[in-house]
Amino acid sequence: MTDYRLSRRSMLRGLGVSMALPWMESLPVWGDEPSGRKQASEPPVRLAVLFSGNGYHSTEWWAKGEGKGLKLGKVLGPLNDVREKVLFIRGLYNAEAQKGNIHSSQTGNLLSGAPLASGGEIRSGTSVDQVVAQRHGRSTKVPSLVLACEKAIASVHRNYSMLYSSHISWSSPTTPTPLELYPALAFDRLFKDEARRGDESVLDAVLSDAKDLRGKVSTTDRRKLDEYLDSVREVEQRIENAGKTGQLQGWRPTLEKPNIPRPPDGLPQDIAEHMRLMCDILVLAFQTDTTRVCTLKLNNDHSALRFPNLGVDYMIHHLLSHSLTSADWLKVNQFFVQQLAYIAKKLDAIDEGGRTALDNSMILMCSSMLTGAHDASQLPVVMVGRGGGKIRTGRALDYQGKPNRQMCRLYLSMLEKVGVRLDRFGDATERLGEV
Repeated sequence: MTDYRLSRRSMLRGLGVSMALPWMESLPVWGDEPSGRKQASEPPVRLAVLFSGNGYHSTEWWAKGEGKGLKLGKVLGPLNDVREKVLFIRGLYNAEAQKGNIHSSQTGNLLSGAPLASGGEIRSGTSVDQVVAQRHGRSTKVPSLVLACEKAIASVHRNYSMLYSSHISWSSPTTPTPLELYPALAFDRLFKDEARRGDESVLDAVLSDAKDLRGKVSTTDRRKLDEYLDSVREVEQRIENAGKTGQLQGWRPTLEKPNIPRPPDGLPQDIAEHMRLMCDILVLAFQTDTTRVCTLKLNNDHSALRFPNLGVDYMIHHLLSHSLTSADWLKVNQFFVQQLAYIAKKLDAIDEGGRTALDNSMILMCSSMLTGAHDASQLPVVMVGRGGGKIRTGRALDYQGKPNRQMCRLYLSMLEKVGVRLDRFGDATERLGEV
């Protein structure tokens, strides 16, 4: 065993670049000094929230059974390969979200349960992800990563700001956390320093440091380091090419040729590639402990995205959601859940010493209404990951018809798994004991 010492804060460094390292058996990466024989300390628990707007198919969002026998409805079918690490929860709701009964009033407090201001004022509540970031953010290079695949809507709908429909993460009751739509800029935030030139590869800058480290770790860790560097290079190359296809998705220009300049390189025009890049960046961020908190808004509530990649290009997402049982609506739902499945499988392939990165994560996916009919009497909720071994998965929980079914009870439980114990969050004063 090597005598080489590395704290969790150590990184591969190059000119204007710093890259945090994945867990390695040879090194105490997470920060605690080892006692006795050199053994890496306990990996952290990460929190991610994925959001897709406008709800899901009215008859195919369900789960039942347990363990390997957990059966998933067609919407959740992409999660079959990781179903033993799935926790499905039915029946939770936000009481405050039912007051306006429109998209904005149902989305702006999804992660806080707070009352929303209307009439031109913007006020919600600090979201659960930002509570964690404010408590633990100093432990990592990036306190939290807030990613999105559709631009915010700046308008008012039935007396509520559409900013509520565009933001699930709130740094304070009056401050929606800024969205990062550009994969290249999200990547830069993780790995590049201010002084770095933008046209240089991150890997090229740190190769010398990586070569030095490679000679000081175990054979298994050399392989892990090589795989990690390869994955970073792949994401770099895909980001470089992502803006070149020119397939505008969402709104359609009314002219044969656009009368506005082509969007800059770096903002993907293919929605499938955009989402996949953001998923890869989330995984890299967790794998390297660059952040432990991430939200990924796949689209807005009241979304204008279209999906030519699925052959569903005739109607925007919001309007399609009103066809509650159509085959195309199911196809789009599955596409969103595929992003969760992709993240889960990638994290589950990362060994962190007896558990996988997925075992050490809580990946929550939800929407602000059960279906496109604006039904917020219960919220669609599915979680993947075991929260550092603190969550029993492979289950379906049902709170329909039960008292005290506040969504914020789930958030209190999740906060506890990451070491943030509160007596109250939103409208909840008790944890969800089964989680």
